[in-house]
Amino acid sequence: MTRWKPGHDVLNEPRRKKIEYPDVDAELGLVVEHRDSGFCGAIVKVDPSGVVLSDRMSRERTFPWERGSFAVDGRPVSLALRARVSDPDPDRDPLQRRTASGSIAASGRPAAQVARASRILVEGIHDAELVERVWGDDLRAEGVVVERLDGIDHLADVVAEFGPGPDARLGVLVDHLVPGSKEWRIAAAVAHPHVLVTGTPYVDVWQAIRPKVLGIDAWPHIPRDRSWKDGMIEALGLPSEPGRAWRVLLARVRTYADLEPDLVGAVERLVDFVCEPG
Repeated sequence: MTRWKPGHDVLNEPRRKKIEYPDVDAELGLVVEHRDSGFCGAIVKVDPSGVVLSDRMSRERTFPWERGSFAVDGRPVSLALRARVSDPDPDRDPLQRRTASGSIAASGRPAAQVARASRILVEGIHDAELVERVWGDDLRAEGVVVERLDGIDHLADVVAEFGPGPDARLGVLVDHLVPGSKEWRIAAAVAHPHVLVTGTPYVDVWQAIRPKVLGIDAWPHIPRDRSWKDGMIEALGLPSEPGRAWRVLLARVRTYADLEPDLVGAVERLVDFVCEPG
């Protein structure tokens, strides 16, 4: 309590400025830190009673919705079930927002369109989840479906069965698409005017996440005689089960800026290709 002193105008004393913490959606997979305890983990469950975090050792803890009690990328924030949206650009149409891919989405447009005949194929579940995380809003708005190949050894059979044409284009995203590789030869074998194969030089889609997003200078080198994923999990101290390890990595990706340009360019080319009018 402020005590009165001669000449001290208590009634007109400036009030201390209240600290404001930005609201951030408590999105599943988002990695946050509980500031008081120092516990850091990905959000795995949210409900009105609290938010559940799971760390890289799969330990879970529940924390209440207290303002300013969390941090994202070192910045104090308040997690919310439904965060207020602020637009840093006052001159932009308030009905528009930026998607994770960097494109502008208008709220007046339906969230999804009737699915096109055209498709984008990716090698596996991790590729599909990464594409969904960054380009999902755009693809739904355009009516583009992403399907898994679960390996590309049978790509020629898939293309033949699909029957690509002017109104049914096929885009394929491939890992390790470098001259002379198995993937390179398979891609060449399916050459077609209405098929586009793009890819990255990386052994696995995990490497398409920029190292700095994970707090490392570069992805560790894994000897060729060892399983790449197993070696990477050990080197980075990730959960031993690849699916859990991937969720930790995926949780770090917020927008296209968290990905290597090789992958961003490859996916953007595929989206443009399958969305071109016949």
